[in-house]
Amino acid sequence: MATNSRETILTAARQTAQLRGYNGLNFRDLAQDVGIKSASIHYYFPSKADLGAAVARRYWEDTAATLEAMAAEAADPLRSLHDYPELFRSSLANENRLCMCSFMAAEYDDLPDAVKKEVQAFADVNIAWLSKVLAAAGVAAGSEASEARARAIFAAVAGAQLVARSRCDIALYDAMIESYRMAGLFGPPADMTALRSAKKRAEATPRAPRKLTRDTKVSA
Repeated sequence: MATNSRETILTAARQTAQLRGYNGLNFRDLAQDVGIKSASIHYYFPSKADLGAAVARRYWEDTAATLEAMAAEAADPLRSLHDYPELFRSSLANENRLCMCSFMAAEYDDLPDAVKKEVQAFADVNIAWLSKVLAAAGVAAGSEASEARARAIFAAVAGAQLVARSRCDIALYDAMIESYRMAGLFGPPADMTALRSAKKRAEATPRAPRKLTRDTKVSA
């Protein structure tokens, strides 16, 4: 029961943080959302900093698991690159939410050190994964080139999500991502066109659901 309560609090806090950021986390409101007393939240998370760090840590851990599952499912690393923006798109599709760590990064000066560390870890996880996939796909040669390209992709996708959220327009996000693809950010445009056709064929074929480590749906 204790584990379930803690998980419920983390899930609710994540939803709040994706809408309002770290500064929007409030124990009283969170307790009301979960249906418990605020003292119960303090039992698991003595301070707001403890809660914020735990939520951000869980966020990047779930993201890392989702990225690894994405790579494992794809036969071609270019397919993984093609699918990467969907991670951020799913947040917009969920009531126009923003990537939680992007939101917290905008509040960086106000964050406790423990929360800053976890927010930085989210970016590191994404860039490391992108760098590895870029190298495997042969899009970038050498560790320095792949890391530089990975940072550009991460910044571009996160930026597209931010702009689309400010307009409440997920179609704008799709248009920006498509422009990145056509510009070759994720790989040669011709290859990405072929991958889109392959993805449509794959989506028409029933397959077993992805196994995640937790029940919570993961989105960035």
